[in-house]
Amino acid sequence: MTHAVYQPSMLDLAPEATLGPLAGSLRRHRLTRGAWVDHLPGWVRGSDLVLPTLLTEVDWRAERRTMYENRVDVPRLLRWYGRDEPLPHDLLTEARRRLNEHYADELGEPFVTAGMCLYRDGRDSVAWHGDTIGRGSRVDTMVAIVSFGSPRPLLLRPRDGGASLRFPLGHGDLIVMGGSCQRTWEHAVPKTAKPVGPRVSVQFRPAGVA
Repeated sequence: MTHAVYQPSMLDLAPEATLGPLAGSLRRHRLTRGAWVDHLPGWVRGSDLVLPTLLTEVDWRAERRTMYENRVDVPRLLRWYGRDEPLPHDLLTEARRRLNEHYADELGEPFVTAGMCLYRDGRDSVAWHGDTIGRGSRVDTMVAIVSFGSPRPLLLRPRDGGASLRFPLGHGDLIVMGGSCQRTWEHAVPKTAKPVGPRVSVQFRPAGVA
């Protein structure tokens, strides 16, 4: 597997990987139709120490999907961790525990799965979509994303039209999409011609949300 040259963040030079506080640090962005987004840049301190494990020890999988009656390569590598699978780094286990603790009252159930995407360079992307396979198509839920590596913009836009929002995610940033966000908004990671290094997105979800 080859990657573009990765440039560590000069703001992320911690001696070990740790998590900052959630309470009092997250900033909530109220969107339309009951949707919201919580954002916390740099939640993982020393995140660049975690990235090598994710790049080399996760058994990344290339997938093909049917689009417009054609079979095409998914433009990123994937790995899905079920409820009982150990995560590839202890910090991810702790991150899920901390998110469950923080959002317990609001979510009403725990985050149990971890989907991972590896964007190898600027050619990898994900098209506009909502996580509406399963319960997310019917009820309010949450998807919490922790990003490692080179920042890539996560774009959000209302499904019924309107201006988009842009969150550059990388180097340990956290974003949580909640309320009706998966049903009433869409999100995407667009391709870029800029020379960017790899980014790993870790998405924590409750059971039955995909």
